[in-house]
Amino acid sequence: MKVGVLGAGQLGRMLALAGYPLGFQFCFLDPTEDSPAGDLAEQIVAPWDDSAALARLAECDVITFEFENIPVKVVETLAAKTQVCPGAKALAVACDRLNEKTTFEELGIPTAKFAAVSDEPSLRRALDEIGLPAVLKTRRFGYDGKGQQVIRSADDVNDAWRGLGGQELLLEAFVPFSRELSLIAVRGRSGEIRFYPLVENEHREGILRLSRAPARDLDPALQHRAEDFARRLLERLDYVGVLALELFDVDGTLHANEIAPRVHNSGHWTIEGAQTSQFENHLRAVCDFPLGDTSARGPTAMINCIGHMPPAASVMAIGGAHFHDYGKLARAGRKVGHLTVCADSPADLEAKIAAVRALLEA
Repeated sequence: MKVGVLGAGQLGRMLALAGYPLGFQFCFLDPTEDSPAGDLAEQIVAPWDDSAALARLAECDVITFEFENIPVKVVETLAAKTQVCPGAKALAVACDRLNEKTTFEELGIPTAKFAAVSDEPSLRRALDEIGLPAVLKTRRFGYDGKGQQVIRSADDVNDAWRGLGGQELLLEAFVPFSRELSLIAVRGRSGEIRFYPLVENEHREGILRLSRAPARDLDPALQHRAEDFARRLLERLDYVGVLALELFDVDGTLHANEIAPRVHNSGHWTIEGAQTSQFENHLRAVCDFPLGDTSARGPTAMINCIGHMPPAASVMAIGGAHFHDYGKLARAGRKVGHLTVCADSPADLEAKIAAVRALLEA
């Protein structure tokens, strides 16, 4: 079976690494030359809407995507020729923060109060309605902290508008969360759904730095609530594949932040830390294979490498540590790889996290 993938970044690379042992072949479409997945399979280098490139990609048995900032029209065009999972409906919701928040609201999933913003007067009205502090975000193309500014006082409003104005925006109430969580879910073509344990995430400068799996002090009721929210989304969107639901834990109450219609950075721990990785399960789902076991093998953490990779030999000297280099050029603020550490106990995990962080900061 040949899998076509829109996007050829590190997520596509890890999809291919998971799929080759299953006998799958891959073809990637990405406008950027020398993308990480291009080292492993054919990469068509062309704009997303290039008709000849899309016709070539449509020769694959099934198409998926590892990047949601793709024109919905592209997915609709491909879906007229071959199977695309997840579909255009899911992409249209996930790639626009207003659609996303509106969907949460319609499904009864708690989320921050929000309002659409199109110009400076509508920003002022939204601030009057929502209050401060608040977060001003672009509706599209936001990731890793890009495309958003926190407004803490009236003095911040002009700067926020100068930074983001001139495009469709969303204002959200600031959520005073106690921690950030995410749930990785997978749904097959038959409607079968499986969930991974909730993960606890740490961000700095808007970029994910660390994921602990399962989340510390995980209340089964919290896991059940998160699964209920994800199930509503998967069924509403007739979703096939892996979906990530990012959540705020506000003293035991969950508030949805956003979704990603693809394999997700906070699910990288599953490669070594779960019975079946998110990448393999995504491929199982979109190719109509039985879904794999999503249970954790033990306490695991994923640490992103931002800007540079540490010495591989030093990482490998740490028991239970695994090294993942994406083959990217080093650049400040760029995710160039990740490290996974597996442990026998939560205390052992914390010791290994500290050892890995020391290498990253050396």
